[in-house]
Amino acid sequence: MRKVIVFNQVSLDGYFTDANGDMSWAHKHDPEWLAFVNENAKGGGEALFGRKTYELMASYWPTPLAIKNDPIVAKAMNDMPKIVFSKTLKKADWSNTKLVKDGLAAAVRKIKKEAGPNIVIMGSGAIISQLAQEGLIDEYQIVVNPLVLGAGRTMFDGVKKKLSLKLTKTRAFGNGNVLLCYEPAK
Repeated sequence: MRKVIVFNQVSLDGYFTDANGDMSWAHKHDPEWLAFVNENAKGGGEALFGRKTYELMASYWPTPLAIKNDPIVAKAMNDMPKIVFSKTLKKADWSNTKLVKDGLAAAVRKIKKEAGPNIVIMGSGAIISQLAQEGLIDEYQIVVNPLVLGAGRTMFDGVKKKLSLKLTKTRAFGNGNVLLCYEPAK
């Protein structure tokens, strides 16, 4: 069975976007961090996005600027299969993207049973909170950044029940980022 994996960066106070929806604070360019990001991108998978994150990613990764600045990640992002869940998008033009209009939880249950790579969610807080409540997320890879935003959005806005998790892996980076990997506690 395929796994659903969340990979997101958060501030020390738990926000994955600031109050204006910006995530640029999470982009660091030191060699150790870039090596990790590039290696992670090579891992493949199928990306799953909500509309806002899809539009943000689709507006950057296919551009010449992205290909020049981040060639390994750009290639991975442009080549990988993608699913965008949106009731309002009319079409999804980014390469290898499938648009799904409704039935998020049912669609993800079905996708998990199909053959294929693991499913990776980046950004997409509304998607994460819905799938977390349904018990459909198998792993959370959360990178804590050493800054406080003071306001913003969490990935878990709207979660109504407690989610117990167990720590499976950690990694500290020289730039102050800390990767924390969790699985649902059984």
